[in-house]
Amino acid sequence: MILVTGAGGNVGSELTAILARGGHPVRALVRTPRPLPDGVEGVTGDLNEPASLKPALAGVRAVFLLGGYENMPGALAVMRDAGVEQVTLLSSRSVVGGHTDNAVAGMHMAAEAAVRASKLAWTFLRPSGFMSNSLQWVPQLRAGDVVREPFANVPVATIDPYDIAAVAAESLTTPGHEGLAYAITGPGSLRPADRLRVLSELLGRELRLEPLSDAEARVTMSAEMPEKYVDAFFRFFAEGEFDDSAVTNAVQDLTGREPRPFATWARTHLAAFR
Repeated sequence: MILVTGAGGNVGSELTAILARGGHPVRALVRTPRPLPDGVEGVTGDLNEPASLKPALAGVRAVFLLGGYENMPGALAVMRDAGVEQVTLLSSRSVVGGHTDNAVAGMHMAAEAAVRASKLAWTFLRPSGFMSNSLQWVPQLRAGDVVREPFANVPVATIDPYDIAAVAAESLTTPGHEGLAYAITGPGSLRPADRLRVLSELLGRELRLEPLSDAEARVTMSAEMPEKYVDAFFRFFAEGEFDDSAVTNAVQDLTGREPRPFATWARTHLAAFR
């Protein structure tokens, strides 16, 4: 049995479907009941409350784990005591050369450290920025043809969450990934205007990107997330603390196929932008 935490999220939902299609016993950890693919067992639990995980862990061999929760050591101890042998952790490329006082990098660094200390077999997935972050544009595109975006000149090797899930499935179902960390990216490095251009063609609309100034970006982002995360992203992309533009071959090497381009992701999710 494989337990997928964050099963309602961008990566977790793809992973539960991939594992189910492959005939693997899979259990989805959710905070509240939700529709799941055929063959997937749903169990409620909260990673912030390690004791709540015990029912979900019965008979579980491996866990796909999200980081950033309040008591990662406690959750991992419950997993180990329940007989879990292996964890694949969703981390971030920002941990490489990252600073612990950066809220985003530090969060992922702490999660990796907790997994290492747990003595469970582990694999770390360190993806680039998600293509699904483009869904943040939906309210603007419903209101008009202009998208206003921070850090508009910053290229990112964005990855389809499906490809992260495919690598996760490989790490959870085949041997040889223990103790390894994979930096996984999409096939190319794109600026926001490049992604918007793809959406413009697919939607048949003349869309335009307007860069936000740093001052405007700080105001907009502060309305959406705690200040420590706003500061972290400014350190990444305004001050140059993190370069998320380099492309790797990890998806090809681990799955035997090229990672999906942004146009494929956009076609799959185009209804959300209409």
